[in-house]
Amino acid sequence: MARPRLHKTLLTLSLGFPSVAFTIAAHSQTQALPHDTAIGRLEIFATFNGPMPTGVTVSRANRVFVNFPRWGDDVPFTVAEVVHGKPVAYPDAVVNDWPGRKSGDPTQYKDQTQNENHFVSVQSVVVDPANRLWILDTGSPLLKNAVPGGPKLVAIDLATNKIIKRILLPPSIASPTSYMNDVRFDLRVGSPAGSDGIRGIAYITDSSEKGPTGFVIVDLATGQAWRKLDETASVKPEPGFVMFAEGRPLYKTEPGQPIKPGVFANDSLAISADGSGLFYCPVSATKLYSIPTAALRDRNLTPEATAAQVALVTGKESSDGLESDAAGNVYSTAPASGSILKIGANPNFANGIEVTTLVHDPRLLWPDTMSLSDDGYLYVTANQLYNQPAMHSGKDLRQKPYVLFRIKIGEKPIRLQ
Repeated sequence: MARPRLHKTLLTLSLGFPSVAFTIAAHSQTQALPHDTAIGRLEIFATFNGPMPTGVTVSRANRVFVNFPRWGDDVPFTVAEVVHGKPVAYPDAVVNDWPGRKSGDPTQYKDQTQNENHFVSVQSVVVDPANRLWILDTGSPLLKNAVPGGPKLVAIDLATNKIIKRILLPPSIASPTSYMNDVRFDLRVGSPAGSDGIRGIAYITDSSEKGPTGFVIVDLATGQAWRKLDETASVKPEPGFVMFAEGRPLYKTEPGQPIKPGVFANDSLAISADGSGLFYCPVSATKLYSIPTAALRDRNLTPEATAAQVALVTGKESSDGLESDAAGNVYSTAPASGSILKIGANPNFANGIEVTTLVHDPRLLWPDTMSLSDDGYLYVTANQLYNQPAMHSGKDLRQKPYVLFRIKIGEKPIRLQ
Protein backbone atom coordinates (compact mmCIF):
# COMPACT_ATOMS: atom_id res chain seq x y z
CA MET A 1 0.00 0.00 0.00
CA ALA A 2 1.34 3.40 -0.89
CA ARG A 3 2.14 5.69 2.03
CA PRO A 4 0.01 8.82 2.30
CA ARG A 5 1.74 11.92 0.97
CA LEU A 6 2.33 14.66 3.58
CA HIS A 7 2.88 17.49 1.14
CA LYS A 8 -0.51 18.97 2.02
CA THR A 9 -2.98 18.41 4.80
CA LEU A 10 -6.60 19.44 4.47
CA LEU A 11 -8.53 20.23 7.64
CA THR A 12 -12.27 20.72 7.46
CA LEU A 13 -14.22 22.05 10.44
CA SER A 14 -17.95 21.52 10.70
CA LEU A 15 -19.63 23.46 13.47
CA GLY A 16 -23.14 23.67 12.08
CA PHE A 17 -22.01 26.35 9.64
CA PRO A 18 -20.95 26.01 6.03
CA SER A 19 -17.73 24.02 5.78
CA VAL A 20 -14.51 26.00 5.92
CA ALA A 21 -11.37 24.46 4.51
CA PHE A 22 -7.86 25.38 5.70
CA THR A 23 -4.83 24.36 3.67
CA ILE A 24 -1.58 23.94 5.63
CA ALA A 25 1.48 23.65 3.46
CA ALA A 26 4.39 21.57 4.77
CA HIS A 27 7.78 23.22 4.37
CA SER A 28 10.18 21.38 2.14
CA GLN A 29 13.18 22.75 4.07
CA THR A 30 14.02 23.95 7.55
CA GLN A 31 13.17 27.59 8.10
CA ALA A 32 14.49 29.75 10.91
CA LEU A 33 11.68 30.80 13.24
CA PRO A 34 11.46 33.70 15.65
CA HIS A 35 12.72 32.81 19.12
CA ASP A 36 13.32 34.27 22.57
CA THR A 37 16.17 36.77 22.59
CA ALA A 38 18.70 37.08 25.42
CA ILE A 39 19.26 40.50 26.98
CA GLY A 40 22.42 41.56 28.81
CA ARG A 41 25.68 39.71 29.17
CA LEU A 42 26.01 37.46 32.22
CA GLU A 43 29.41 36.22 33.38
CA ILE A 44 29.81 32.97 35.29
CA PHE A 45 31.64 33.82 38.51
CA ALA A 46 31.38 30.45 40.28
CA THR A 47 29.56 27.13 40.09
CA PHE A 48 28.45 24.85 42.91
CA ASN A 49 28.14 21.06 42.71
CA GLY A 50 27.09 20.56 46.33
CA PRO A 51 24.04 22.05 48.09
CA MET A 52 22.03 24.87 46.53
CA PRO A 53 22.91 28.46 47.44
CA THR A 54 20.46 31.27 48.17
CA GLY A 55 22.26 34.41 49.37
CA VAL A 56 25.30 36.28 48.08
CA THR A 57 27.11 39.42 49.22
CA VAL A 58 30.32 41.24 48.25
CA SER A 59 32.70 43.17 50.54
CA ARG A 60 34.45 46.44 49.71
CA ALA A 61 37.57 44.44 48.86
CA ASN A 62 35.45 42.31 46.49
CA ARG A 63 35.45 39.24 48.71
CA VAL A 64 32.40 37.16 47.82
CA PHE A 65 30.33 35.25 50.38
CA VAL A 66 27.43 32.84 49.83
CA ASN A 67 25.19 30.68 52.01
CA PHE A 68 23.53 27.30 51.71
CA PRO A 69 20.39 26.83 53.86
CA ARG A 70 19.77 23.43 55.40
CA TRP A 71 16.57 22.63 53.52
CA GLY A 72 17.30 18.95 52.88
CA ASP A 73 20.61 18.84 51.02
CA ASP A 74 23.69 17.62 52.84
CA VAL A 75 25.13 20.97 53.99
CA PRO A 76 28.53 20.61 55.71
CA PHE A 77 28.78 24.42 56.01
CA THR A 78 25.93 26.88 55.65
CA VAL A 79 28.14 30.00 55.15
CA ALA A 80 31.09 30.14 52.76
CA GLU A 81 33.55 32.49 51.13
CA VAL A 82 34.14 31.89 47.44
CA VAL A 83 37.91 31.43 47.07
CA HIS A 84 39.34 30.74 43.60
CA GLY A 85 35.85 29.79 42.44
CA LYS A 86 35.20 27.30 45.27
CA PRO A 87 33.17 27.68 48.50
CA VAL A 88 35.18 27.48 51.73
CA ALA A 89 33.54 27.33 55.19
CA TYR A 90 33.42 30.82 56.73
CA PRO A 91 34.55 32.07 59.16
CA ASP A 92 35.58 28.49 59.97
CA ALA A 93 34.31 24.94 59.90
CA VAL A 94 33.64 24.83 63.65
CA VAL A 95 30.84 27.42 63.82
CA ASN A 96 29.29 25.83 60.71
CA ASP A 97 29.40 22.33 62.22
CA TRP A 98 26.01 22.48 63.91
CA PRO A 99 25.53 19.31 66.01
CA GLY A 100 21.85 19.12 65.06
CA ARG A 101 22.87 18.40 61.48
CA LYS A 102 24.16 14.98 62.54
CA SER A 103 21.17 14.11 64.74
CA GLY A 104 18.42 11.79 63.61
CA ASP A 105 15.95 14.66 63.22
CA PRO A 106 17.52 18.14 63.11
CA THR A 107 14.15 19.78 63.71
CA GLN A 108 14.07 18.16 67.17
CA TYR A 109 17.53 19.27 68.26
CA LYS A 110 16.88 21.31 71.43
CA ASP A 111 20.33 22.16 72.81
CA GLN A 112 19.87 25.94 73.00
CA THR A 113 23.51 26.71 73.77
CA GLN A 114 24.71 24.78 70.73
CA ASN A 115 22.02 26.40 68.58
CA GLU A 116 23.07 29.87 69.73
CA ASN A 117 26.76 29.28 69.06
CA HIS A 118 26.55 27.52 65.70
CA PHE A 119 24.99 28.41 62.36
CA VAL A 120 21.80 26.34 62.09
CA SER A 121 20.41 27.22 58.65
CA VAL A 122 21.49 30.51 57.11
CA GLN A 123 19.18 32.14 54.59
CA SER A 124 21.00 35.42 53.95
CA VAL A 125 24.45 37.01 54.20
CA VAL A 126 24.91 40.78 53.84
CA VAL A 127 27.96 43.05 54.13
CA ASP A 128 26.96 46.24 55.96
CA PRO A 129 28.18 49.79 55.17
CA ALA A 130 31.03 49.39 57.69
CA ASN A 131 32.30 46.33 55.79
CA ARG A 132 31.17 43.79 58.39
CA LEU A 133 29.57 40.55 57.31
CA TRP A 134 26.19 39.84 58.93
CA ILE A 135 24.78 36.31 59.01
CA LEU A 136 20.98 35.97 59.16
CA ASP A 137 20.29 32.55 60.66
CA THR A 138 16.69 31.34 60.33
CA GLY A 139 17.26 28.67 62.96
CA SER A 140 14.77 26.62 60.93
CA PRO A 141 16.27 23.39 59.56
CA LEU A 142 14.31 21.69 56.77
CA LEU A 143 12.05 24.78 56.61
CA LYS A 144 10.34 23.54 59.76
CA ASN A 145 9.86 25.24 63.13
CA ALA A 146 12.80 27.21 64.46
CA VAL A 147 14.87 25.41 67.09
CA PRO A 148 15.45 27.16 70.46
CA GLY A 149 18.20 29.78 70.20
CA GLY A 150 18.45 29.31 66.43
CA PRO A 151 17.13 32.61 64.95
CA LYS A 152 19.85 35.25 65.19
CA LEU A 153 21.98 37.94 63.59
CA VAL A 154 25.74 37.39 63.75
CA ALA A 155 28.38 40.00 62.84
CA ILE A 156 31.87 39.07 61.60
CA ASP A 157 34.82 41.46 61.37
CA LEU A 158 36.23 40.91 57.88
CA ALA A 159 39.63 42.26 58.93
CA THR A 160 40.09 39.53 61.54
CA ASN A 161 37.53 36.94 60.31
CA LYS A 162 36.20 36.73 63.88
CA ILE A 163 32.64 36.85 65.21
CA ILE A 164 32.20 40.14 67.07
CA LYS A 165 28.49 40.14 67.92
CA ARG A 166 25.52 37.80 68.24
CA ILE A 167 21.98 39.13 68.51
CA LEU A 168 19.55 36.39 69.45
CA LEU A 169 15.97 36.89 68.30
CA PRO A 170 13.67 35.70 71.12
CA PRO A 171 10.48 33.67 70.50
CA SER A 172 8.38 36.80 71.05
CA ILE A 173 10.02 38.25 67.91
CA ALA A 174 11.01 35.17 65.91
CA SER A 175 8.39 32.62 66.88
CA PRO A 176 8.85 28.92 66.10
CA THR A 177 6.89 29.42 62.87
CA SER A 178 8.83 32.54 61.78
CA TYR A 179 11.29 32.45 58.90
CA MET A 180 13.85 35.27 58.85
CA ASN A 181 14.60 35.83 55.17
CA ASP A 182 16.54 38.96 54.16
CA VAL A 183 18.13 41.99 55.84
CA ARG A 184 19.30 45.55 55.08
CA PHE A 185 21.19 48.05 57.25
CA ASP A 186 21.35 51.76 58.07
CA LEU A 187 24.22 52.52 60.48
CA ARG A 188 23.31 56.20 60.97
CA VAL A 189 20.26 55.62 63.15
CA GLY A 190 19.40 53.77 66.34
CA SER A 191 20.84 53.83 69.84
CA PRO A 192 24.41 55.00 70.56
CA ALA A 193 27.07 52.34 70.11
CA GLY A 194 28.21 50.31 73.09
CA SER A 195 31.67 48.97 73.88
CA ASP A 196 31.78 46.94 70.66
CA GLY A 197 31.37 50.10 68.57
CA ILE A 198 28.36 48.71 66.70
CA ARG A 199 25.24 50.78 66.11
CA GLY A 200 22.53 51.04 63.48
CA ILE A 201 19.22 49.49 62.50
CA ALA A 202 18.62 46.20 60.70
CA TYR A 203 15.40 45.66 58.73
CA ILE A 204 14.49 41.97 58.34
CA THR A 205 11.71 40.28 56.39
CA ASP A 206 9.82 37.43 58.05
CA SER A 207 8.40 35.30 55.24
CA SER A 208 6.56 32.85 57.49
CA GLU A 209 3.82 30.78 55.87
CA LYS A 210 2.32 29.46 59.12
CA GLY A 211 2.73 32.43 61.47
CA PRO A 212 2.57 36.20 61.12
CA THR A 213 4.50 37.49 58.12
CA GLY A 214 5.93 41.00 58.29
CA PHE A 215 9.08 42.82 59.40
CA VAL A 216 11.48 42.49 62.31
CA ILE A 217 13.39 45.65 63.22
CA VAL A 218 16.61 45.30 65.26
CA ASP A 219 18.59 47.99 67.09
CA LEU A 220 22.14 46.73 66.58
CA ALA A 221 23.56 48.59 69.59
CA THR A 222 21.12 47.25 72.18
CA GLY A 223 19.93 44.07 70.48
CA GLN A 224 16.32 45.11 71.08
CA ALA A 225 13.88 44.03 68.37
CA TRP A 226 10.25 44.66 67.45
CA ARG A 227 7.80 43.70 64.74
CA LYS A 228 5.96 45.80 62.14
CA LEU A 229 3.29 45.34 59.44
CA ASP A 230 2.33 41.85 60.61
CA GLU A 231 -0.32 40.25 58.38
CA THR A 232 -1.04 43.44 56.46
CA ALA A 233 -2.06 43.01 52.83
CA SER A 234 1.25 44.19 51.34
CA VAL A 235 3.32 41.49 53.08
CA LYS A 236 1.03 38.58 52.24
CA PRO A 237 0.73 36.57 49.00
CA GLU A 238 -1.79 37.93 46.53
CA PRO A 239 -5.02 35.88 46.69
CA GLY A 240 -5.18 33.33 43.89
CA PHE A 241 -1.58 33.89 42.82
CA VAL A 242 0.12 31.04 40.93
CA MET A 243 3.91 31.15 40.53
CA PHE A 244 5.54 30.05 37.27
CA ALA A 245 9.06 28.99 36.30
CA GLU A 246 10.23 27.86 32.86
CA GLY A 247 6.67 28.26 31.61
CA ARG A 248 5.23 25.82 34.16
CA PRO A 249 3.04 26.51 37.21
CA LEU A 250 4.66 25.85 40.57
CA TYR A 251 2.76 23.61 42.99
CA LYS A 252 3.62 22.07 46.34
CA THR A 253 3.13 18.31 46.29
CA GLU A 254 3.71 17.20 49.86
CA PRO A 255 2.92 13.57 50.84
CA GLY A 256 -0.56 13.17 52.27
CA GLN A 257 -1.50 16.77 51.47
CA PRO A 258 -3.64 18.17 48.67
CA ILE A 259 -1.70 19.77 45.84
CA LYS A 260 -1.62 23.54 46.23
CA PRO A 261 0.11 26.49 44.58
CA GLY A 262 3.58 27.29 45.91
CA VAL A 263 3.08 30.61 47.68
CA PHE A 264 5.73 32.68 49.44
CA ALA A 265 5.12 35.73 51.62
CA ASN A 266 7.16 38.85 52.52
CA ASP A 267 10.63 38.11 51.22
CA SER A 268 12.73 40.61 49.31
CA LEU A 269 13.78 44.08 50.37
CA ALA A 270 16.04 46.95 49.34
CA ILE A 271 16.78 50.27 51.00
CA SER A 272 16.55 53.62 49.23
CA ALA A 273 19.72 55.55 48.39
CA ASP A 274 19.11 58.07 51.21
CA GLY A 275 17.80 55.49 53.69
CA SER A 276 14.41 57.16 53.99
CA GLY A 277 12.46 54.30 52.46
CA LEU A 278 12.40 50.54 52.26
CA PHE A 279 11.24 48.65 49.16
CA TYR A 280 9.76 45.18 49.60
CA CYS A 281 7.48 42.52 48.14
CA PRO A 282 6.21 39.01 48.74
CA VAL A 283 7.46 36.45 46.23
CA SER A 284 3.88 35.54 45.38
CA ALA A 285 2.86 39.01 44.26
CA THR A 286 3.10 41.31 41.28
CA LYS A 287 3.62 44.61 43.09
CA LEU A 288 6.54 46.50 44.59
CA TYR A 289 5.77 48.40 47.79
CA SER A 290 7.61 51.00 49.86
CA ILE A 291 7.35 52.34 53.38
CA PRO A 292 9.25 55.13 55.19
CA THR A 293 11.93 53.60 57.38
CA ALA A 294 11.00 56.10 60.11
CA ALA A 295 7.60 54.38 60.38
CA LEU A 296 9.29 51.04 60.93
CA ARG A 297 11.64 52.46 63.56
CA ASP A 298 8.86 54.20 65.51
CA ARG A 299 7.85 51.72 68.16
CA ASN A 300 5.01 53.99 69.34
CA LEU A 301 3.32 54.17 65.94
CA THR A 302 0.20 52.04 65.94
CA PRO A 303 -0.13 49.13 63.51
CA GLU A 304 -2.89 50.99 61.67
CA ALA A 305 -0.84 54.19 61.35
CA THR A 306 2.20 52.20 60.17
CA ALA A 307 0.19 50.34 57.52
CA ALA A 308 -1.31 53.63 56.30
CA GLN A 309 2.16 54.75 55.18
CA VAL A 310 2.66 51.81 52.79
CA ALA A 311 2.75 52.95 49.16
CA LEU A 312 2.47 51.05 45.89
CA VAL A 313 5.56 51.79 43.77
CA THR A 314 4.80 49.82 40.61
CA GLY A 315 3.54 46.59 39.19
CA LYS A 316 6.16 44.06 38.12
CA GLU A 317 6.88 40.39 37.60
CA SER A 318 7.08 38.27 40.73
CA SER A 319 10.53 38.34 42.35
CA ASP A 320 12.66 36.49 44.90
CA GLY A 321 15.30 39.17 45.45
CA LEU A 322 15.76 42.95 45.45
CA GLU A 323 18.83 45.18 45.38
CA SER A 324 19.30 48.95 45.08
CA ASP A 325 22.06 51.33 44.04
CA ALA A 326 23.30 54.78 45.02
CA ALA A 327 21.70 56.31 41.92
CA GLY A 328 18.21 55.44 43.17
CA ASN A 329 17.47 52.35 41.06
CA VAL A 330 15.96 49.13 42.35
CA TYR A 331 16.72 45.73 40.81
CA SER A 332 14.28 42.84 41.00
CA THR A 333 14.85 39.20 40.11
CA ALA A 334 12.15 37.66 37.92
CA PRO A 335 12.24 33.84 38.21
CA ALA A 336 9.24 33.16 35.97
CA SER A 337 11.05 34.54 32.93
CA GLY A 338 14.71 34.09 33.96
CA SER A 339 15.31 37.83 34.14
CA ILE A 340 16.46 40.76 36.26
CA LEU A 341 14.38 43.94 36.10
CA LYS A 342 15.60 47.49 36.65
CA ILE A 343 13.12 49.90 38.24
CA GLY A 344 13.89 53.61 38.20
CA ALA A 345 12.38 57.07 38.02
CA ASN A 346 11.30 58.38 34.61
CA PRO A 347 9.02 61.44 34.31
CA ASN A 348 7.87 60.30 30.87
CA PHE A 349 5.90 57.44 32.44
CA ALA A 350 2.43 58.05 33.86
CA ASN A 351 3.39 56.92 37.35
CA GLY A 352 6.92 58.32 37.12
CA ILE A 353 8.42 54.82 37.26
CA GLU A 354 10.04 52.90 34.42
CA VAL A 355 10.56 49.13 34.49
CA THR A 356 13.13 47.76 32.06
CA THR A 357 14.80 44.39 31.58
CA LEU A 358 18.46 44.42 32.59
CA VAL A 359 19.04 40.71 31.96
CA HIS A 360 17.11 37.90 30.31
CA ASP A 361 18.98 34.63 29.92
CA PRO A 362 17.80 30.98 29.64
CA ARG A 363 20.56 29.97 32.07
CA LEU A 364 19.11 32.18 34.79
CA LEU A 365 17.08 29.39 36.37
CA TRP A 366 15.39 30.92 39.40
CA PRO A 367 17.48 34.04 40.07
CA ASP A 368 17.37 34.44 43.83
CA THR A 369 19.57 36.94 45.70
CA MET A 370 21.56 39.87 44.30
CA SER A 371 24.47 41.96 45.60
CA LEU A 372 26.09 45.05 44.09
CA SER A 373 29.87 45.39 44.44
CA ASP A 374 31.99 48.54 44.68
CA ASP A 375 33.47 47.88 41.24
CA GLY A 376 30.02 47.99 39.63
CA TYR A 377 29.12 44.31 39.25
CA LEU A 378 25.69 42.98 40.14
CA TYR A 379 26.00 39.40 41.43
CA VAL A 380 23.05 36.96 41.39
CA THR A 381 22.57 33.34 42.44
CA ALA A 382 20.62 30.93 40.20
CA ASN A 383 19.58 27.89 42.22
CA GLN A 384 16.65 26.12 40.49
CA LEU A 385 14.59 26.45 43.67
CA TYR A 386 11.41 25.45 41.81
CA ASN A 387 12.83 22.00 40.98
CA GLN A 388 13.13 20.84 44.60
CA PRO A 389 11.50 17.51 45.58
CA ALA A 390 8.70 19.20 47.57
CA MET A 391 7.41 20.67 44.33
CA HIS A 392 7.64 17.55 42.17
CA SER A 393 6.13 14.70 44.22
CA GLY A 394 9.44 13.89 45.91
CA LYS A 395 11.56 13.96 42.74
CA ASP A 396 14.61 16.20 42.72
CA LEU A 397 14.69 17.80 39.26
CA ARG A 398 17.55 20.21 39.98
CA GLN A 399 20.55 19.85 37.68
CA LYS A 400 23.97 20.72 38.99
CA PRO A 401 25.89 22.89 38.94
CA TYR A 402 24.12 25.85 40.51
CA VAL A 403 25.58 29.14 39.32
CA LEU A 404 26.69 32.48 40.69
CA PHE A 405 26.49 34.98 37.84
CA ARG A 406 27.46 38.64 37.63
CA ILE A 407 26.89 41.47 35.18
CA LYS A 408 28.64 44.83 34.94
CA ILE A 409 26.17 47.68 35.50
CA GLY A 410 28.56 50.46 36.51
CA GLU A 411 26.57 51.63 39.56
CA LYS A 412 27.66 51.98 43.18
CA PRO A 413 26.20 50.24 46.26
CA ILE A 414 24.46 52.21 49.00
CA ARG A 415 26.59 52.95 52.08
CA LEU A 416 24.48 54.39 54.91
CA GLN A 417 26.99 55.06 57.70
